Amino acid sequence: MAGERERWPEQAVARVVEWARGREPSAGGRRVLAVEGRSGSGKTTLARGVADRLGAPLIHMDDLYAGWDGLEPGVLALRDWVLRPLAENRRAVWRRWDWAAGAYAEEHPVPDAGWLVVEGVGAGAGRLRAYRSGLIWLDSPGWLRKRRALARDGATYAPHWDRWARQEDAFYAAERVRDHADLVIANGGEVPERAGGRLPG
Repeated sequence: MAGERERWPEQAVARVVEWARGREPSAGGRRVLAVEGRSGSGKTTLARGVADRLGAPLIHMDDLYAGWDGLEPGVLALRDWVLRPLAENRRAVWRRWDWAAGAYAEEHPVPDAGWLVVEGVGAGAGRLRAYRSGLIWLDSPGWLRKRRALARDGATYAPHWDRWARQEDAFYAAERVRDHADLVIANGGEVPERAGGRLPG
């Protein structure tokens, strides 16, 4: 079991990178990959590995959500601040949501690169399809996702788990993101997420 947990990120990253190299540019000259899945499914681990291998900037939807009820504003922020400007060959700059202050904070220019990786719930929204080169969906059982997410974020996330899950339920019922995925990857083993700063997705 421990060996499987250790191998999963490496194997999944290799699979995504091999598949991604055949994708076409989607936002200007850039290939944009979206990593989707429910909270605790391992999106950050996978996306970080893929971004490292491709030399790609990585954007976390957690940094764009406008608070615990801010999934939809996060999707719009990704479109309006990042994807649309890139598609129009303009400079893309996004602002980080400060969860403590409850407001958008400093600006972050998107570095020049041939790739962009975006991870988090909402990255696979239908309205963003034209800007994506590919969509990866992570499957993971609900009990394990919750255990991972709460172990990762502890008391910060626990009071909001059900609140965020309802947003995910509504979003995925309307968007059917998994059905539109170009690549589906199972993650049944435990995967460590980045420490600190991780909230909903």
